[in-house]
Amino acid sequence: MPYGGFDGRVALVTGAAQGIGRAVAQALSGLGATVAATDRAAGPLAETVAALTARTGGGPAAGGVTGYPLDVTDPRAVDATVARVERELGPLDILVQVAGVLRTGAALETTDRDWAEVFAVNTAGVFHVCRAVVPGMAERGAGAVVTVASNAAGIPRAGMSAYAASKAAAVMFTKCLGLEVAARGVRCNAVCPGSTDTPMQRSLWDGPSAPRRVIEGDPAAYRTGIPLGRIAEPADVADAVVYLVSDGARHITMQDVYVDGGATLR
Repeated sequence: MPYGGFDGRVALVTGAAQGIGRAVAQALSGLGATVAATDRAAGPLAETVAALTARTGGGPAAGGVTGYPLDVTDPRAVDATVARVERELGPLDILVQVAGVLRTGAALETTDRDWAEVFAVNTAGVFHVCRAVVPGMAERGAGAVVTVASNAAGIPRAGMSAYAASKAAAVMFTKCLGLEVAARGVRCNAVCPGSTDTPMQRSLWDGPSAPRRVIEGDPAAYRTGIPLGRIAEPADVADAVVYLVSDGARHITMQDVYVDGGATLR
C-alpha cells in the first residue's frame, strides 16, 4: 500500500468471518491497525481470527485481530459489544460495515420474512452499529466510516429487489450521517462492489460455467457484463476500503465508490 498511518488505530469490522469482511480485517491488521472482527457466525469467526492472528502474530495489540461474536440486528448487543471493544482495545478510529445477507426472488414474490431479514441486517444493522460507534468518533473529533454496500444499490437487478433496496438505503443513510458529522471530523463513505468471489456470490452459481456467464452478462435479465473481464477478489474491494479510511482520503466523504469492473457503466 502506498499509504500508512494505521499504527495505533483501532478498527471495527463487521461481517469479518469470510469474504470481503475477512479481507478488510486482514488488510487493516497487515497495515498495523488493531482490529476488532465481528460476525454472528461464531465458529467461522474464530477460525478467521486464528488464521489472521497466525499471520500477524498479534492479539489485542497493533496489527492484532480480536474476535467478538455479534449479531448486528440486535441493538443491545451492538451497544454492549462496542463498549467492550473500546474498553479492551481502545477508542475506535475506523468502522467498516460488511455484514450482509442476500435473499433472491421476484419482487412480487418476496416473502415478508425475507424482506424483513434483509433489511434487518443490511440496513438496520448499519444504523445500529453507526449509532453505537460514531458519537464517540465525533466527540474525539476524528473517525472514518465505510459501509460496504453493492452496485445493486445504484442499478436495478432482476430478482434482487429486497437486497438492492436494502443496500440503497444503507448507502443513503451513510451519506446523510456523513453530512451531519463532517464538521466534527468524521468521514462516512460507501464502497459498492460488483460480483466478487465470495461465498455469497458462489451461492448464486449453478455450475462451472457460471463465472463466465457473470462476466459476459445476461441480456434477458437486463444485466450487463463486466467490462474488465474478471470477477473481483475480496482483496480488490478491501483495497478501496483501506484507501477510504486512510489519511490519503482525508478530504473524501459522502461518496459511493463502485468497485465492479465497470459493470454498472458508471
